[in-house]
Amino acid sequence: MRRIRTRMGALGAALLAVAPLSLTAPSAAAAPAEVTVEEGRLTQAAPQEILRRSGFDAVEREFGRGLARVASYGEARRYVADQGRALWRRAVDRAQGRGPDGGDLSRDDDRPLYWARLGMTRQLRQWQPDFGLTEPERGALLGSLERGSRGQDSVELPADKGVLRIVVTGFDPFQLDADPRRSNPSGAAALALDGTTVRTASGRPARIETAVFPVRWADFADGTVERTLLPHFRRGPRQADLFTTISQGRPGRFDVERTNGAWRGGYPDNARESRTETVPIPAGVPTVRPQPQWTTTSLPYARIVAAGTGPFPVVDHTEVTEIPAGGTGPVDRPDGPTPGSTARAGGGGDYLSNEIAYRATLLRDAVRPALPGGHLHTPVLEFGPGNTDPAHGLITDPDFVHHRVTITEQVRTILTVAASEATPPTPASSPSSTTWSPGS
Repeated sequence: MRRIRTRMGALGAALLAVAPLSLTAPSAAAAPAEVTVEEGRLTQAAPQEILRRSGFDAVEREFGRGLARVASYGEARRYVADQGRALWRRAVDRAQGRGPDGGDLSRDDDRPLYWARLGMTRQLRQWQPDFGLTEPERGALLGSLERGSRGQDSVELPADKGVLRIVVTGFDPFQLDADPRRSNPSGAAALALDGTTVRTASGRPARIETAVFPVRWADFADGTVERTLLPHFRRGPRQADLFTTISQGRPGRFDVERTNGAWRGGYPDNARESRTETVPIPAGVPTVRPQPQWTTTSLPYARIVAAGTGPFPVVDHTEVTEIPAGGTGPVDRPDGPTPGSTARAGGGGDYLSNEIAYRATLLRDAVRPALPGGHLHTPVLEFGPGNTDPAHGLITDPDFVHHRVTITEQVRTILTVAASEATPPTPASSPSSTTWSPGS
C-alpha cells in the first residue's frame, strides 16, 4: 500500500497500506482492554455481512469458547498459536477452492480473513482467565495470533535443489473509515498464491509462499517485516531465490517500483495513527550502516515490463521525491534520486508500501545483496459503476470480483516472469551478521 502524490487525486491518495500492530502489551496489571480502533469497526454492517456471507461469522464466537476452556498460560500459548495458523489456512483453502465456501461471497475475497482476525483479537484482548494473565503475557498471545493468522510463521520453502523459492507479501484492506467494504488485491493475491507452484520459461518449478502485513506504522517499527523475512533471506538449503512485496497502488496499472525511500510521510494508518520521520530500524536487525536514504529494486523490471503479462500495463516506475543535497525543500525527480539527496518519497510514495519495500531491500542488502527482490504495486481495486457509495452500496459486485481475480492472475504471471530470470545461488553457510531474536 502506498500514499500516492496529491496531484493524482483522492483515488490515489494513500494506496498502499501496511500497518504496525502492538506486539508488546503495556506492563500494567491484567485487565480487559478497550477494543482497538480496528476492532471497533466490526460492529458496522459491511464487516458483519462480509463475515456472514463467507461463513467466517462464527470464528470469533468459537475462538472465545475455546479460550474459556484454557486452564494455564502454557495451554493458552498453544491454543492461540494453533488457532491463528488455522485461520490463515482456512482463508488460503477458501481462496484456492478447497473445502466448503461457507456462503455466497466469492472465494477470492481477502476480507473475511481480516475481519475474522479482528474478532479473535477482540476476544483475546478482553479475556479474563481464572489463572491470571499479565499484560506482557496477553501481548505475547496477541503477537502470536497476529503472526499465525497472517501466515508470517508458516512460510515453508522447500529444500529441493530443483525448485526455485519465492516469498511474496501482501497487505490488509485499508482506508476503512472512508469505506469499510474495501478489499486489498495484494492480500487477495497472497491467499490465492500461498503454497502454489508456477513453471518458469525453462520448465523449472517455482514454489510461492506468502504472508500478509497490517496497515499500522507501529508494527513496522517493531520489526514485523524483518522478523518475517530474515529467516528466508539468510543463506541455507531453504533460502529464497526471489521476493516480491506487493501492495495496491495506482488506478489502471501495475508499477515495478525502482527506488524506495527512507521516509514516513505521516498518512494515518488503520489504527488512525500517524508517523512522520525517517524509517526506524529495530535494534539487533542486520542492516546497512549508515542507514541509506534510498534502496533499489533487484527485480528484472525491464523483462517484466516487456513481457505482456496481462490486461493491465506494467510500468517501470522511477519517480521519487527528494530534498537535493544542499537544498531545503522537496523536489520531484522523474528519473530517480540525485547523489546525496534526502528521501521524501520513494517510487511507492511515503506510506507503508514504500516502507515495506525499503525494509525488505535494506535487509536484502545487509544479508544477501544478490537476492532478486523489490516491490510491485497493483492497480486500484474498484467497485463497479453504480456501486461506489459506501453508505448505500453493496459489499461486492461482478466488476469488483472480476477486477480482483484479474489482478491476482496477472500477479501470478509477473512472478513467473521474474522467477524465469532468477538464478538460484549455491547454498552456503550464512555470513556473519548481527543476530536478532524474534521475541514476541
